[in-house]
Order: sequence, then structure tokens, then C-alpha cells
Amino acid sequence: MAVETPTRAAVEARLDRLVRENRFTIAVVFPAVGAVMLLASAEALFPAPLNFNPYLVLFGTFVMRLPLIAGVAPLVDRRAAAALLALTAYSYAIEYVGVTTGWPYGFFEYGVELGPMLLDTVPLGLPIFFFPLVLNSYLLCLLLLGDRASRWAIRLPAVIATVLLVDLVLDPGAVALGFWAYDGGGAYYGVPWSNYLGWALSATVAVGLFDIAFDWSELVARVQSCAFMLDDLVSFVILWGLINAYFGNWVPVALSGLFFAGLVEIDRFDFRVLRTVPGLSGRW
Repeated sequence: MAVETPTRAAVEARLDRLVRENRFTIAVVFPAVGAVMLLASAEALFPAPLNFNPYLVLFGTFVMRLPLIAGVAPLVDRRAAAALLALTAYSYAIEYVGVTTGWPYGFFEYGVELGPMLLDTVPLGLPIFFFPLVLNSYLLCLLLLGDRASRWAIRLPAVIATVLLVDLVLDPGAVALGFWAYDGGGAYYGVPWSNYLGWALSATVAVGLFDIAFDWSELVARVQSCAFMLDDLVSFVILWGLINAYFGNWVPVALSGLFFAGLVEIDRFDFRVLRTVPGLSGRW
């Protein structure tokens, strides 16, 4: 008997349903538990194999990315796939150059394995870590800017600024955890300002490729109709807000609050999600 292969539409529908039915677990529980586990690892409270276990880090990150993956998947055609592959190649190349030469981010080295390493230098899962930081910023700007986002001269600087804000939250927490360290430290919680110039470059490249990958009007329609598409940014606020608060990095905590306010403004951060927990009523 022939085994029927699920169609792409069927797979996307299943993923969509999986995310919708588990929004609280994915967007709130995973980052909260993840923050506790990462902080416990930083304090060496786990047995050695569990401290910063690279496969647990990669798995947890992937789960938190599921809402974004499910949201974007229906829009990925051949052109989008080619642009995303180009961005993947760019992310590996710029990271390799950054680790080996110090350009454009400043000299740094990884202190924690973030999954399998490519050429013993760059995390193989780098696209899972990098893409969402820019794409979440891109989608957030589309919603906050409204019709103004159709103008590239407005969209590009807005997304770059948002990506830089994201990294102003991320990098201090990552440095405090020991994920990576910059040679000689840096003025901003151990992070040099050159790092943010590098992120401005990478954000510009990513925005250009996202503009090639996706029809702007279709992407706007999708993010407006897909309630969970920015849940990964909700996870980001919870995870890195908690980690930075633990280490007393109060400027990054305050910037997390800005993202919280933006998500509330576009009705994507609603604590009524708690009503979806078994025993309670309502929905997110």
C-alpha cells in the first residue's frame, strides 16, 4: 500500500495548529524556564553535562522560533527560499570573518558551545539565532509604521534602529552568561560599540534580502492576520529581560520594557494568555 505524503499545505496547517494550541507554553513557559536553566548553568548548579548543554540551548531556541516559522512558511516560494539561502550564506560568512579577524563586530570568541560548530568556528545553528532577530524587528516595524512602512527610506532605518535595540538587550545578557566575550571588553556592559556598527551592516543586508524574498503587501497582510507571528519577540522580552535583571543590567531591562510597550501597542502581548492555561477560560 502506498504511503500518502503530506502536502505542504497540510504540513503548514499542522504547524499552525500546533503553535496556536500551545502559545502559552511556547511564548511564556519556554523562555521563563530557559532563563532559569541558563542562569543555573552560569552559576554551575547543574551537573557538568547539563550546564549550557548545547543541544538543549539549540532545542529551546528552535521551539521559541516556531511561531515565526509557522507565520512565515506560507509565504516562502522559490524566490524567498533563494533569498533566505543567500542570507544564510551571508550569516555564516560574516560570523566566520568576525571570529577570525574581528571585523566588523570587534574581536570576540565563544565561551559556550551553541550546538555543533561549523569549521570549529561558527555555530551550525546560527541562522536560527540570527534570522529571527532581524525578521522580528522587520515585522514589528511593519505593524508600528503602518502605511509609512511601504517607503523603503523609512522602513530601512526603522528596522536597523530596532535591530540595534534588540542587540542592546541581547549582547549584555549573553556576555554576562559567558556565551561570548569581546577582547578587551567594551564600554556597554562588556560590549564594544564596534559590535553595533557590525549589526547595522548585517541588518541592512538582511532587510534588503527580506525585501527581495517577500511581497511587501502579502507580508503585511500575513502579520496582521496571524496573531502568533510575533510570539518569538514575546519570548525574547521574557528570556533576556529576566537574564539581564538577574545580572543587574538595568539599561537592557529598560529596553526590554520598550519592546513590551511596542507589543502591547500592536496588541501582541496580552496577559489574558494566562486564561488559556487548563482550568481557566478565554483565549489569547
